[in-house]
Amino acid sequence: MRLCSIASGSSGNCIYVGDDHTHLLVDTGISKKRIEAGLHHLGVKGEEVDGILITHEHIDHIQGLGVFSRKFGVPIYATAGTVAGISACNSIGKMPEGLLNIVEIDSDFCLGEINVHPFAISHDAKEPCGYRMEKGEAKVAVATDLGFYDDYIVENLQGLDALLIEANHDVKMLELGPYPYPLKRRVMGEKGHLSNESSGRLLSSILNDKIKGILLGHLSKENNYEELAYETVKLEITMGESGYRGEDLPLMVARRDTVSEIITV
Repeated sequence: MRLCSIASGSSGNCIYVGDDHTHLLVDTGISKKRIEAGLHHLGVKGEEVDGILITHEHIDHIQGLGVFSRKFGVPIYATAGTVAGISACNSIGKMPEGLLNIVEIDSDFCLGEINVHPFAISHDAKEPCGYRMEKGEAKVAVATDLGFYDDYIVENLQGLDALLIEANHDVKMLELGPYPYPLKRRVMGEKGHLSNESSGRLLSSILNDKIKGILLGHLSKENNYEELAYETVKLEITMGESGYRGEDLPLMVARRDTVSEIITV
């Protein structure tokens, strides 16, 4: 399997997971044009996409969903709450009957040759989730928009070969930044986003010797920057009790405006 970020950040998210036979997108929070350009970089055509997995209905995760899905007839998979949120979003437009498919938390389903496991996350959306995807022994996951993590999240992220995980903000930058106080509380709350430090601590609890790539994603444009996220997460891992050193890990930052390195597992 391959994992690649087409775009990741507070302004738009679109992640590719697939192999030679099955091509999936996790979220389509950028324009159809940018999605197609990212897929072209991967050697995949829009009509070859087998499914779109939506984590939640916020616009930075569904902006291009209606246009892309309608053009290529790509089925969409999301929880019942998220489907309701998508249907209520006027900017997405009316979706043809049969394209929206409801999935259940902790209930596996298959798309092509890839097994998909949705798991619940804490965020201020109707029924948000992350996704763990497996083919044979290969396991990858996408986990962003986490207000916090617990044993359930850690369990769902065990044994991975690759993952994209949120490192949204630096706490001090957020506290001193331009956001109004209620928004700061939201971002730092249990239904908000993971800080760089929290991301590092979560990674420390799920690291294993077979991990081939870690992408730090969903960085805030106002309250974070790439080098800070990278260095903070790396330091948190080194200082933790996992036994791993941050500088020894295949750690990268997913950018909002360019396609990431392709991680193959």
